[in-house]
Amino acid sequence: MFREITKNDKQLYLHYVDIFYHTDVVESPVPKENYEVTFNELMRSDDYLKCFIFECEGKPCGFVLLSKTFSQEAGGISVTIEEIYIDEEYRGRGLATEFFDWLKSIGEIQRLRIEVEDYNEGAKRLYERMGFKLLPYLQMVIDKWKEKEVNS
Repeated sequence: MFREITKNDKQLYLHYVDIFYHTDVVESPVPKENYEVTFNELMRSDDYLKCFIFECEGKPCGFVLLSKTFSQEAGGISVTIEEIYIDEEYRGRGLATEFFDWLKSIGEIQRLRIEVEDYNEGAKRLYERMGFKLLPYLQMVIDKWKEKEVNS
């Protein structure tokens, strides 16, 4: 089960994001200030971001953060699964599958994207079973916050 995040979930959100960024599924942690900026944007509107809290047996057990853009290539709304985390003891219960099935059923969404580290074989297999295909190109980024750290 999952539900939309609320302002009352701030500490829960910060807790789960911090866990996520200190696992081996991400390249490196991000500044904790970024967590706050993201939460504030989530509370401001859902123009760009949406977040859902996973629950199992009436308890929170993870989160998923989505970002939204318009893609000419896809012919409409593209949603990127930015982050997904489920507590280890609740994995394998179909929570992610239920969520992805729901996302795929939303008519306005023309494309779903997800990032996965190349070495995360388990996640890659799961996403492939859900219908995700490997893209034949690399993505490149400039992270301004990382440039600031180097120049400090």
